[in-house]
Amino acid sequence: MSDARGTGPLRQALHDGWTLRAISGPQVPPEVDGVTVPATVPGCVHTDLLAAGLIPDPYLDDNETALAWIGHTDWAYETTFDRPSGSHQRLDLVCAGLDTVATVTVNGVEVGRTENMHRGYRFDVTALLQPRNNTLAVRFDSAYRYAHAHRDRLGDRPNAYPEPFQFIRKMACNFGWDWGPTLVTAGIWQEIGLHGWSVARLATVRPLVTLDAVDSVDGVDGRVAVQVEVDRLADLPLTVRAQVAGVTAEASVAAGQRSATLTLDVPRPALWWPRGHGDQPRYDLDVTLHGPDGATLDAWHRRIGFRSVRLDTTPDAHGAPFTLHVNEVPVFVRGVNWVPDDVFPTRVTRQRLAHRFDQAVDANINLLRVWGGGRYESDDFYDLADERGLLVQQDFLFACAAYPEEEPYAGEVAAEAAEQVTRLAAYPSLVLWTGNNENIWGWHDWGWQEQLAGRTWGRGYYLGLLPRIVAELDPTRPYWPGSPWSGSEQLHPNDPAYGTTHIWDVWNTDDYVKYRDYLPRFVAEFGYQGPPAYATLRRALSDEPLAPDSPGMAHHQKATDGDAKLRRGLDAHLPAPRDFDDWHYFTQLNQARAIQLGVEHFRSHRGRCMGAIVWQLNDCWPVTSWSAVDGDGRRKPLWYALRRAYADRLLTVQPRDGGLALIAVNDTGRPWRATATVSRLTLTGEPRAKATLEWDVPAYATATLALPAELARPDDAYAELLVADAGDPVGRAWWFFAEDRDVRWPVADFDATVEPVDSGLRVRVQARTVLRDLVLQPDRVDPDAEVDEALVTLLPGESATFTVRSVAPLDPAALVTRPVLRCVNDLRSGAPA
Repeated sequence: MSDARGTGPLRQALHDGWTLRAISGPQVPPEVDGVTVPATVPGCVHTDLLAAGLIPDPYLDDNETALAWIGHTDWAYETTFDRPSGSHQRLDLVCAGLDTVATVTVNGVEVGRTENMHRGYRFDVTALLQPRNNTLAVRFDSAYRYAHAHRDRLGDRPNAYPEPFQFIRKMACNFGWDWGPTLVTAGIWQEIGLHGWSVARLATVRPLVTLDAVDSVDGVDGRVAVQVEVDRLADLPLTVRAQVAGVTAEASVAAGQRSATLTLDVPRPALWWPRGHGDQPRYDLDVTLHGPDGATLDAWHRRIGFRSVRLDTTPDAHGAPFTLHVNEVPVFVRGVNWVPDDVFPTRVTRQRLAHRFDQAVDANINLLRVWGGGRYESDDFYDLADERGLLVQQDFLFACAAYPEEEPYAGEVAAEAAEQVTRLAAYPSLVLWTGNNENIWGWHDWGWQEQLAGRTWGRGYYLGLLPRIVAELDPTRPYWPGSPWSGSEQLHPNDPAYGTTHIWDVWNTDDYVKYRDYLPRFVAEFGYQGPPAYATLRRALSDEPLAPDSPGMAHHQKATDGDAKLRRGLDAHLPAPRDFDDWHYFTQLNQARAIQLGVEHFRSHRGRCMGAIVWQLNDCWPVTSWSAVDGDGRRKPLWYALRRAYADRLLTVQPRDGGLALIAVNDTGRPWRATATVSRLTLTGEPRAKATLEWDVPAYATATLALPAELARPDDAYAELLVADAGDPVGRAWWFFAEDRDVRWPVADFDATVEPVDSGLRVRVQARTVLRDLVLQPDRVDPDAEVDEALVTLLPGESATFTVRSVAPLDPAALVTRPVLRCVNDLRSGAPA
């Protein structure tokens, strides 16, 4: 008879003593062939080889290309360990994440095979372990060989890039993207260890949090339905207990049964809100499993939040909306798309995520969309989102390709989705599941149907399997089949009047002012490129001199015709660059202006449009891309533009009905009463017309005030501008009647002073002439230096203060001269005065 008590559960990490060696591959270099190196677990082959000094940094210059052999090679990890003490009835080897095609052996006996990076595995090794010196080996077969074999078996399918990423359940962007390198990894990328247990264990715990109808001024009651599944070794009665917010519940799991539901009714909990709408209180939820004698067999803990989420897609006069309601308050999504923050995930620490999230919050962002070509992020990611009130939209991992629905994929997708939905159920920040990125759109518009010739492409996942799993395991959250998706197969998937829309013709073929031609219900992707910070380029590239088309710059531009598209954008708006410094400033500036224009336009139609998700917040390496924060974590001018455009209260000038209007957007829960002075001025600051406008905007609403014709119509479009000034903290809204390339900008003239402050310097710029889009780039002086402000336009006589943070001493003269301090009209004189 089995011992009902056994010993308490054991969790022993197996992260020490690992080695790595190449087994076979077509191009293993001599310095690696036959060599055994220390391995860091969790980790991957690339980072281990880099630490051993056997490969160059794959992010520098074009080293990526020379390292392609790694993804075509088989690899072996190995370590030894002793059997843990204790009388556990069962010892499982638990692998949280293996990347990707792995064979696991213990003491030479195969215990399992894996072929999915996005799920965990558990193997019973009880009978295989000896007291001392057990050998654990994990062999990783080439991801390319696996993917090519299934492609050849099932028939090829179209995708956006010439790589077989849809034939393996692995992070797709490992195979390269239009912003990422092709670095196909292998390795033990998440925790691995032994789990010892007796009698029974908690296999899964899913807390489903709901609220009563959110209509009471006295607050609402919350409910937590805790869904528990157990694994058994003994056919004995069990007890599950749960506790949250001072409320406890208990359920019996009779002999032979494997599941139970515990319901905890919590009176009037404090509600969790998105940032900007309220606080983010969380409650400790503890679940314990007990044997018939009361002994604790297993325990589980998470922090949960009480909130409701609802997606409104009810048809209306304009089509069908896409509006997220949290606690029955409609939320205008001020979002960014999130890609893996590093090609090598184990380098993304909680501290690094926290810094990136702080950058998001400081830019007034309220939602991160985890894009479908990356990964299901770490628990740290969602916990930090909970903590900071950042909403999360989570794609299932399908992107820009036709995916096979045959085995082994269908089974792997089902297992992966069930595991991840269960894992993430506890996090209040997660508010939306999305079936895929652009695959339904691709099937409609990218010539896939002819290429597929009737073969499967993923429809069964997005419209069948995945919604069934979400409905069964997490009915508290909405599911949307794709991004973009219009709500029905009878509609084009990227119809702006319905559901979610991606806008990419602006970047690919049109000028960014075309954003104003769209009146979408929700923009889930739109973006415009710009290069990374100068210090990031200098660290990553050895080009001498740097040029837009120098070898390293060209290699770190992955977008098709990317440089030509950047140049097209410059030609439409800005003077011709004279050198690389001009090109760098102007392309970063154009990126910022394009996205600010789009965001302000979409927000000005609040109510009809209820969300904008910019592509993208971050990068995984140093690259010219659509990001606001570059691959070294430096903020580009776009970040500062987002901070303004996503402010809780926004003042913007927009074209309306053949004229101009001042639009006040109030994204707070308080009415906004204010006054602005709107002036049409010459470039020398002389007034041509002026008006005072007042508004009273209710919470979560907009007000549109038509501007008088004498303000909206210049006497000389090339020598005048319009400014609306509401004072701090809202600041100003600008309108320029002509493009910078055509404006008769005066020679930039200003005085600048530099004085020391705590942790850096304060730079004060006093304008003698108008200064258009003043940017200070202190990383050109010290790579670690940061500045608090950018993209400042000054009228003659006005001043601006920039605070530069730097540990190292900085040259004051360098901070106030070209190329560190720039504005558009410094081209008139060659350099600021």
